[in-house]
Amino acid sequence: MAKKQFKAESKRLLDLMVNSIYTHKEIFLREIISNASDAIDKLCYRSLTDDSVGLTRDDFKITVQADKEKRTLTVSDNGIGMTAKELEDNLGVIASSGSFRFKSENEPSEDIDIIGQFGVGFYSAFMVAKRVTVISRAFGEEDANEWVSEGADGYKIAPCSRDAAGTDVIIELKDDTPEENYSLYLEEYTLHELIKKYSDYVRWPIMMEVTRSRLVETGEVDEKGAKKKDWEDYKETETVNSRVPIWQRPKSEVSDEDCENFYREKFMDPEAPAAVIRIAAEGTVSFKALLFIPSVAPYGYYSRDYKAGLQLYSSGVMIMEHCDEILPEYFRFVRGVVDSPDLSLNISRELLQHDRQLKVISQNIEKKVRAELLRLQEHEPEKYEKFYAAFSPQLKYGILNAYGSKNESLRDLLMFYSANVEKNITLKKYADAMPDAQKYIYAVCGKSVEDLKALPQAEPVLAKGYDILFLTNEMDETLIRMLGSYADKQFRLVDSDDLELESAEEKAETERKEAENREVLDFVKESLGGAVAAVRLSHKLVSRPVCLTTQGPVTFEMEKYFAAMPDGVGQKPKAERVLELNADHPIFAALRDAYSSDKDKAKKYAELLYGQAQLIAGLQLQDTARFSELICELMV
Repeated sequence: MAKKQFKAESKRLLDLMVNSIYTHKEIFLREIISNASDAIDKLCYRSLTDDSVGLTRDDFKITVQADKEKRTLTVSDNGIGMTAKELEDNLGVIASSGSFRFKSENEPSEDIDIIGQFGVGFYSAFMVAKRVTVISRAFGEEDANEWVSEGADGYKIAPCSRDAAGTDVIIELKDDTPEENYSLYLEEYTLHELIKKYSDYVRWPIMMEVTRSRLVETGEVDEKGAKKKDWEDYKETETVNSRVPIWQRPKSEVSDEDCENFYREKFMDPEAPAAVIRIAAEGTVSFKALLFIPSVAPYGYYSRDYKAGLQLYSSGVMIMEHCDEILPEYFRFVRGVVDSPDLSLNISRELLQHDRQLKVISQNIEKKVRAELLRLQEHEPEKYEKFYAAFSPQLKYGILNAYGSKNESLRDLLMFYSANVEKNITLKKYADAMPDAQKYIYAVCGKSVEDLKALPQAEPVLAKGYDILFLTNEMDETLIRMLGSYADKQFRLVDSDDLELESAEEKAETERKEAENREVLDFVKESLGGAVAAVRLSHKLVSRPVCLTTQGPVTFEMEKYFAAMPDGVGQKPKAERVLELNADHPIFAALRDAYSSDKDKAKKYAELLYGQAQLIAGLQLQDTARFSELICELMV
């Protein structure tokens, strides 16, 4: 029979599909198997009203067979098949989808779920094939037909024979090149891996001949008279795919243990997940999801190479292995699968189109994840604390990255170390425990809990019976300032902000003492040679002689953050230092006496106190040798 040209669309269109539409060549097997599944779906649907089909659901199957000698890969099904006209209409016209027409012409059914839509998946075979042969016999027909093509130059259709209804797609692979090893698609392990990866949840069994090993007697005996045995390989046909995914099964049939085992196997995590979330949503957008909140961060989670996102399926066929568009960035730690027949996919079925369905799914999942985290926090605090230790930076980054627009969604998930409780607590628990007289939520930033416990400025707050949140992550200070308040209570940083703990009488007394000692304070500032912006008497100190605070927008934690950045990234801002002295401490009395009798000694006292204040604040001394000399000089 004479070769026919593709009716549609020209060599350029086929070249475009083969070379541009699909990201990975291995996708071809997914597409051919999906077409086979659709063909079986159609015949199964017909069997509901046509007894002449003569097949039950258990009779339908897809077979994958490789022939290394002929370099062919054959995918066969016992589905609806095609007549010669249907071969020409479906395969002779690029982007003509019989599956799409079937969906349009028939009522939807829960038992039938057609995968194909665009009619281009079949042509992905030409990414790996130099020739494709399709042998098909339509149900109810006695004769079969053969469609053969080597690509965009056209195709031939001729009569042939086939024992029963169904279709064989025979792909003759291209020759290997230095760049591409097409022979891989003839290897048993490669085919097995691709079927499990992309088509594991196709509803029909995908059968393939696999190699097994067994011990057999050799016919010989050893020196003790025992029969010798040796290993031999043999072939057997097995069902490769799992068929019904765990997330599609009723909740009553799947235990939490089953879900945890699935998680460990699927995501190779030795730890059980902190929580399992199952979603079965129906309505304008239907989807099912099985999600997991990990207990620990996966290897490389905070690196640039880590690939976040949920596995996305459409009617049981994996479309994307890492779909990061379904989850907001701050919940990128969630792992799992989403399966929906309602997704709008692009022509290659590899990418989502941004539409209302995707947004609805994303919003639903975000609410479920947040609700589950709050449930964990309330009812399984140990699990939540373990999760929080691994993923708190992600939650905090979510607030910072959104410039505070996600405060309401994420603030109740945050935890900070409490000075009173001596463990991490939520902002809600802090606010609920606040005395009526407490105006602010007090917090302080530093390197470690131990350092912050020793901070002099914390004393007056704790003496009032008020709790302090210890912020030990470098992003915490910016985070607190971005949150601004919680439960209508403003945040106050005890090492830089006005704590407003003094009464009017106490403030007046501090001002009186400061006026009395103005000459001493000015002398100390002058002795430090511009190292500090101000020297004042403190209303924050109780038992300690000195502390260092700041004025202006830059705090010590900000200064440390910028100081740790590489050179050449711009000007590194410094905090304006304020040296605060305790007027009621014996050290201040000694300083005042020295100012009156020995100003050289008083200057050394000033330097020593400033160095001590820097160390308490966690700052580096500019001249450690000078600090050591001062100690020695003042000891003798």
